Amino acid sequence: MRNRICCCLFFFSALWQVPGSFIQAQLRHPKASPAQEILQDVGLCQVRVKYSRPAVRGRGIFGDLVPYGRIWRVGANESTKITFDCPVTFAGSEVPAGTYALYAFPDAERWEVVLHKDTTLWGDGRTAYDPAKDLLRVALEPESQSGTQENFQISFDRIDHDGMEMIWSWDQLLLRIPIGVDTHAAMEQEIWQALKERPGPQTFYEAGRYLQEQEKDLPRALTYLDRALELGGDTYYMHRVRSLVLAGLGSYTEAIRSAKLSRDLARSEGKDEFVRLNEKNIEKWILILESSEN
Repeated sequence: MRNRICCCLFFFSALWQVPGSFIQAQLRHPKASPAQEILQDVGLCQVRVKYSRPAVRGRGIFGDLVPYGRIWRVGANESTKITFDCPVTFAGSEVPAGTYALYAFPDAERWEVVLHKDTTLWGDGRTAYDPAKDLLRVALEPESQSGTQENFQISFDRIDHDGMEMIWSWDQLLLRIPIGVDTHAAMEQEIWQALKERPGPQTFYEAGRYLQEQEKDLPRALTYLDRALELGGDTYYMHRVRSLVLAGLGSYTEAIRSAKLSRDLARSEGKDEFVRLNEKNIEKWILILESSEN
């Protein structure tokens, strides 16, 4: 038995050394177009993009390496994938939550950007690509940028509660794609669900703060903040948001009173930034009251 094992080991060792044998070593090597995965939160949603980043390397890009009028995989290697974990609008069109292949048809003056339902195709799919499986196509105009972006880059900017821009940048070209989310509808559902269960002072505070930040339904925001203070006691951050709500409602005298409470509580806790923020608002609201009396 021992001799048989030795013979087998010798046989496989010999095969390893024979050129063209069916057992070959696997060599890791760096990719010319390295992969990247980016995550971006927007409102209560998250967007994930997986793509590869080819480089210019002195080549002509759009209209040359990436031909006009032909499908492009939006990067290199595998097709680019984009995942939305909630419904969004993509360049104004409604898109259900899910994962899609991201393609484009570049042209000199106008691009068509595609969300495609078949995510199994390698690269751009070529003859296997079926336009009937497009979820949507949108037409967008590219921009020129002054500098040169060496590696193709997908990024997000101008992010707020309601949306953001997805930006494609390569060589001297820039393409902006607006992505929108209905955060207010989602937040109303979140608030309703949280208040239906076992709400505490922080629950009411966060609900009131959200409405204040969005300048929506300020009377309801004030009700939530008053309830938060009733349950949780005086805190500098609750009184600060309450003062902002009162100012938004035009109740500047009450806003000043709440801001002074917030300032004093913040000072006692060494929160200098909140002391300064409150003092600035107090000064501003006093001037408003004085100007309204003249």
